[in-house]
Amino acid sequence: MNFRGLRFARVMEFTIHEINNRTDLLPGITLGYQIHDSCAAVPMATKVGFQFANGVDPFFNDTDSCSKSAAAAVPAVVGDSNSTPSMSMARILGLLGIPQVSPYATCACLSDKRQYPAFFRTVPSDQHQAAALAKMVKHFGWTWIGAVRSDSDYGNYGMASFLKAAQEEGICVEYSESYYRTQPRSKLERVANVIRRSTARVIVAFLSAGDIKTLLEELTKQPPPPLQWIGSEAWITDADMLRFNMCAGAIGFAVPSSVIPGLREYLLDLSPAQALKSPLLTEFWESSFSCSLKGSSGGARKCDGSEDIRALQNPYTDTSQLRETNMVYKATYAIAHAIHGVICNDTQCDKSAKFTPWQV
Repeated sequence: MNFRGLRFARVMEFTIHEINNRTDLLPGITLGYQIHDSCAAVPMATKVGFQFANGVDPFFNDTDSCSKSAAAAVPAVVGDSNSTPSMSMARILGLLGIPQVSPYATCACLSDKRQYPAFFRTVPSDQHQAAALAKMVKHFGWTWIGAVRSDSDYGNYGMASFLKAAQEEGICVEYSESYYRTQPRSKLERVANVIRRSTARVIVAFLSAGDIKTLLEELTKQPPPPLQWIGSEAWITDADMLRFNMCAGAIGFAVPSSVIPGLREYLLDLSPAQALKSPLLTEFWESSFSCSLKGSSGGARKCDGSEDIRALQNPYTDTSQLRETNMVYKATYAIAHAIHGVICNDTQCDKSAKFTPWQV
C-alpha cells in the first residue's frame, strides 16, 4: 500500500471537516466528498475521470452528507498527484467544464490552457524548477554532467526544460538517459551501465520516487565511482532515499515544509472499527500491523485491539515535514473558496443555489 498516498486522501478529508466547522467560509453549507484510487496509472485515472463526471459510487466515502440527486457530477476535483494521470483526467474533466486542482502534478505541459482549460494546481510548474536546477549546477561550476529521467511526461518534459536551460548556461551533458519502472529490465541495466562507464561525476536525476529507487537498487549491485546527485522535487526529500549511501549529499529544490494544526491527531484518531468502514483503511490497518480485521486469512493473525497506531513509523504517520501534504490542503481550500464566491455573499450562503462546475 502507498501510505503517502493514503495520507494525501485523509488530508483532503481532514480539510473538508475543518471547512465544515468554520463559520466564515461556506456558512451553513456542508461539503461532502468522494475518494477514488487512480493507482497512479493512466487507465485507472481515465476511469476515475468518467466516474467523477457520471456520479458512479466511489471506492471510499464515509459521509452521507451529499444528496443522491446532486451526484450526477461533482463541482470540482482534487488530484491527481502525478502528471500523466492528471493529463488523462484533465482531458475528460475539461470537456465537461469540471475544475481540477492538482496538489503535485508539476509537468509544464499542464500549463497549456488550450488542452487543459479546467486544470489548476497548487504546486509550481517544472519550468521554474528546471531553470533553477541549471543555475544551481552552473553556480557550483559543474559543467560536465550526466542526466537521467523518468520516461514519462513528468520526466521527459522536465528534462527537456532542464537541458535547454543548461545549454544556455554553457553546461555540457555527456549523456541523457530515460527509464520507467515498468520497462524491461534490460533497459534498466543499460541505463545503469551508462552511468557506471561515464566520466561525468555529477548527475541530474529528473525521476519519480519509484523510478529512482529502482535505478539505485540496480546501481547498488555494482556501485559506480562516487557521484554528486542533483534531484528533482519528486524524490529529493523522500526519507526512503536515506537507505542508499550513494545518495549522500544529494541536493535539489523542494516544496517548502509547513505546519497544519490538528492534522497529526486526526490521522492517528483511527480505531479498528473505523478502519473497517473503508477498504482503503482496512488495507492500511492490516498491512501496518500484519493482522486481519475480518478474522484469520492468508495465515495472518486476527487483529486483537492491541495495535498501537501511535507507535507506527511510516509515511502515513510522519507529519514532520508537510510539503506535498500542504499542497493537498491548499487545493481543497482553493475549491471551497471558489464555491463560496459563487453561492455566498458577505454574511450568508444560498443553500438552494444552483450552479455549474464551470462557475467554480
